[in-house]
Amino acid sequence: MPASDLQIDWLKCFVAVVDAGSLSGAAHEVNRSQSAVSMQMKKLETALGRQLLSRSPRHLQLTDDGQTLLSYARRMLALHAETQAAFYGEELTGRIRLGVAEDYAASYLTPVLKRFSPRYAGVEIELDCEQSTALIPRVQSGDLDLALVSRDSPQSGTFLFKEPMVWVGSPQFELWRRDPVPIAVYESASLARRYAVNSLTQQGREFKVVYNSSSLAGQVAAVEGGLAIAAITQCTVQASLQVLGGEHGLGTIEPMEVSILRSRASRGSKAVNSLHAFIIRALRLQA
Repeated sequence: MPASDLQIDWLKCFVAVVDAGSLSGAAHEVNRSQSAVSMQMKKLETALGRQLLSRSPRHLQLTDDGQTLLSYARRMLALHAETQAAFYGEELTGRIRLGVAEDYAASYLTPVLKRFSPRYAGVEIELDCEQSTALIPRVQSGDLDLALVSRDSPQSGTFLFKEPMVWVGSPQFELWRRDPVPIAVYESASLARRYAVNSLTQQGREFKVVYNSSSLAGQVAAVEGGLAIAAITQCTVQASLQVLGGEHGLGTIEPMEVSILRSRASRGSKAVNSLHAFIIRALRLQA
């Protein structure tokens, strides 16, 4: 039996579901109802005669066939977008200097860029990954056009969502039992450090700073090595780490407010306008 033609709308819904991680998130991205997205996915799977996603009440996961289709679908959609740009409307070009806090790069920004870049192949993006404390002044000075950061004040950028902070330790070392408890922290200006110390103080826990690092990798290394526990964003918790809470004598930590900052110098750039709006539409789904 010959295979059915694969419609572009089906592939758009498929990629949107993968990138958003849910049918509801994909519905917002493709401007359709959740039931319409579900129907498009059923039509695609029927046309291929393969199951593309394994579904559970809270999670969607690609099957092997879904993983195979994904790379083809992205290339087909990129070529489709390039073809449309060649025949319809104005081609978007330009350079964007984009910054992202290390914590939010993989979980939040990467999926956004996977959707933005194929649509606007003429836009060149230069990406810098640093701590928020380093990125914020670079946007203010005009050295960066945009930055996805943990905001340091209510007036700082456009608010997107709140990212929970959690205590983590290594399951091999019960350091949370120690008094004072050894902790790994970021640099002195870091919001994460301030929130961690405030949490311990409010809990009445004695602590000792045994490790300082400006990088997430440094924090994780200190925890996995049995030197300390640390307070990190929930989106960066790895399988090797144990989340610690009230049963370990540790209180809650204030969440990070994540925002997108934009420099004044970039206001006239159509490319920056487009990415700025694209990030807001995509990441406000996290709120």
